Amino acid sequence: MIVKPKIRGFICTTSHPDGCDANVKAQIDYVRSRPVIANGTKKALIIGASMGYGLASRISAAFSCGAATVGVIFDKPGSESRTGSAGWYNTAAFEKYAHAEGIYAKTINGDAFSNEIKEETIALIKKDLGQVDLVVYSVAAPRRTTPDGTSYSSVLKTTGESYTNKTIDMKNMKINEVTIEPATDEEIFNTVKVMGGEDWYEWISCMKEAGVLADNALTVAYSYIGPKLTHPMYFDGSIGRAKAHLAETAKKISSEIDGVNAYISVNKALITQSSSAIPIVPLYISILYKVMKEKGVHEGCIEQMQRLFEDKIYVGGIKTDESGMIRMDDLEMQPDIQKSVSDIWEKISDENLMECADIAGYQKEFEEIFGFGIDGFDYDAETDPEIAIESLK
Repeated sequence: MIVKPKIRGFICTTSHPDGCDANVKAQIDYVRSRPVIANGTKKALIIGASMGYGLASRISAAFSCGAATVGVIFDKPGSESRTGSAGWYNTAAFEKYAHAEGIYAKTINGDAFSNEIKEETIALIKKDLGQVDLVVYSVAAPRRTTPDGTSYSSVLKTTGESYTNKTIDMKNMKINEVTIEPATDEEIFNTVKVMGGEDWYEWISCMKEAGVLADNALTVAYSYIGPKLTHPMYFDGSIGRAKAHLAETAKKISSEIDGVNAYISVNKALITQSSSAIPIVPLYISILYKVMKEKGVHEGCIEQMQRLFEDKIYVGGIKTDESGMIRMDDLEMQPDIQKSVSDIWEKISDENLMECADIAGYQKEFEEIFGFGIDGFDYDAETDPEIAIESLK
């Protein structure tokens, strides 16, 4: 099959198996270029392990700490007529490279919100690893069906009142104004059910009860705060309500589940399929990338997660801010960087868009998520879409 990118809005409906493999290999190579973390995790569970921060966390755990990892994903394999999801190909590549170096890696594919997947994962840990010392919760889903069969959908809306600001139409390369209407109470409630901390708490509670958490186990969930510019859409929006619930859940886990230490890592704004769907945010990210690259402090997912492990977690004590959160957005939120972004935001227009924002970098990184735009590949060549994940054969 010859595979080309098919992009509809903020979704790419195809993915390239060889490109995804190369993307994973590049992240592994970066981690290998860093010092080994001798006192890092030895056995880790990554819930939401196939893309973005979850995938990067699994790579850092395995190839920097030498950890055995279990990953939970929710992805589709390819067939003769259709490509699999990028997450499927990423996981296949990760397992291939881990197994080649004798590193334990097995994957569970299914709905992380379900009791069945929790039970299957716990059984695997109990059988193969006994216990894990790290649990990363990196689930990004638009919908959740709870064990009682009720389905909830999240929304990307403001709260309180509508909000109007600039956004970018990536297809036509135009700056437009967008108005985001406020979410209803029901929509906020549903968003919290999907993106809040309830499922994270259930995972840790079930694992503790099953005896598969090591003493003083660490669990980390990922969040974002961002600048005032994006607060109406994010920090103060429906997503922000869910993230506030996630932060409260960290405190709840630490206080209620004996021997478990829970933290929120506030990460940098990065290009993901999820962030691309949020109005205003893609334009902000494009400007941010330009500024941070010019200042030499830009980081992608793998650089963020490797620094999290190296500098914030496995350094003889967790490094947090005054509220108890791990701040991986520390470079993004530097006053000089935010001032530069704000200054550009005020003057950006259709005429100076390419000069003021890293549009080419944004587009390239978005395509790379799905295995496209990787240097050195012949995308006119045939490739096999039916790639197996070794532990799921």
